Amino acid sequence: MARRVAVIGAGSSGLTCIKCCLEEGLEPVCFESSDDIGGLWRFKEIPEPERSSTYRSLVTNTSKEMMCFSDLPMPAHFPNFMHNSQLLQYLQLYAAHFNLLQHIHFQTTVLSVKQSPDFACSGQWEVLTEDRDGLKKIHIFDAVLVCTGHYTKPVMPLKDFPGFETFKGEYCHSSEYKDPEPYKGKKVVVVGIGNSGADIAVELSRVAKKTFVSTRQGAWVIRRTSHKGCPFDITAFTRLLDLQGLLLPRRLINWVSERELNQKYDHRLYGLMPKHRLFDQIPVINDDLPACILLGVVVMKPHIQEFQGSTVAFVNGTKEEQIDAVVFCTGYNCSFPFLTASVFTGPGHNLNLYKHIFPPSLEHPTLAIIGLIEPWGPIMPMAEMQARWATQVITGMSVLPPSLSCLPSRFPSPKHGNLLVEYIPYMDELANELGVRPNILRLLLTDPRLGFWVLFGPFTPCQYRLRGPGKWAGARNAILTVWDRVSQPMMTRVVPEPRPSRLPKLLVLSILLVAAIYPVLKLYTF
Repeated sequence: MARRVAVIGAGSSGLTCIKCCLEEGLEPVCFESSDDIGGLWRFKEIPEPERSSTYRSLVTNTSKEMMCFSDLPMPAHFPNFMHNSQLLQYLQLYAAHFNLLQHIHFQTTVLSVKQSPDFACSGQWEVLTEDRDGLKKIHIFDAVLVCTGHYTKPVMPLKDFPGFETFKGEYCHSSEYKDPEPYKGKKVVVVGIGNSGADIAVELSRVAKKTFVSTRQGAWVIRRTSHKGCPFDITAFTRLLDLQGLLLPRRLINWVSERELNQKYDHRLYGLMPKHRLFDQIPVINDDLPACILLGVVVMKPHIQEFQGSTVAFVNGTKEEQIDAVVFCTGYNCSFPFLTASVFTGPGHNLNLYKHIFPPSLEHPTLAIIGLIEPWGPIMPMAEMQARWATQVITGMSVLPPSLSCLPSRFPSPKHGNLLVEYIPYMDELANELGVRPNILRLLLTDPRLGFWVLFGPFTPCQYRLRGPGKWAGARNAILTVWDRVSQPMMTRVVPEPRPSRLPKLLVLSILLVAAIYPVLKLYTF
């Protein structure tokens, strides 16, 4: 009989886990507490407790070619940066293409996951669920894949702000924010400057009387477009650039990259300059924040010192009066209420997982946490790679070392350091375990065109379907046609090709003419 695997959550990570289980001959049973797939990417007008949701206008900050799953590229007509509804549509296409829905039990909540009495021998788990009718049931599974993400428990640090109890205005966490209309004509303070904080501040500035952004640390801000208007991650994530990052000193890379960013807009002048170096934390991806600061509709402020009724005092001695609302964009804590504390070696952000997947304290590697990362890059293909490896470990095709040691993070952030991972090195690390990392030298010798694209072109997830387990026949074509899919949604107006300029030819002819007549002129010069 096939080994049964519980998949908790039917968001992007849960869907790819179901597919990976099927590829490895496992029997997946997915439990989803809501009534549909999509997780974070399914917009809900009314926020639901302990469930991720997005705001109405959210657009992805990684491009479609970089964030797709490795064996199903995004539809070519989709925009490069998608509205949340379009990403949900892609997840629906993915689920339909691989027949995943039949394995999902909707409106079924997982109440607890604990080791079976004979876990030391069997490695099995007891999973207690409750369905829509309130019926509870205990299931026995050979393995469990946890795919609930870490955007479920909002952090509301009200105690960190003296006098907040005197503030009588409106306040909420970014997880409750849906659109800017309730803030029309009001003075609003946005606390925090992550991606959500920047997005919400920009959106509020279009309707609010005044928008202030309070940040303790500051942030590096990157636009979605790069050279010639191409998606920034298409040009930023290549194997060649990753190789340069390994060979050159990190301080030099930070200095060069920060200098380039400051050439576009001086982060110190704009009040954005962070305390950390560029590659020490994930930057903010936002196209409009600097322009809003330039127009004065967003005003940068330091950390809040205290609330004095409707007046907000900042640590630099300035005050803003008659504040009507505060939006806390202060992040989330990891929360797995259905798991026993003994599974982990530390609470909250101090979770230590072997290769960010397996709790090292377990006797059997039959429980894996998928998608619990904050990557310098797109999370969906990284979660897919985690799922591909985790399911091979469950089947025994891949074996973990007897002692699982968790390497300390090289990122200095105490709160998020152990969740931060770099895209290409981490993907290659797991690909080595799976045997699917592309052999570039062999490709250059046997298929030079493909080898060139893998080495110098965009680092798309399809590279990990060229060989080994899960090899996909369409991977080569998907890699070679990346730019076709990038350009298609933008080429909506026929533009005539520019006429070739005659200036270079005229310049060459002039130089040749001068060179030819110069000796003659010299003879007649007195």
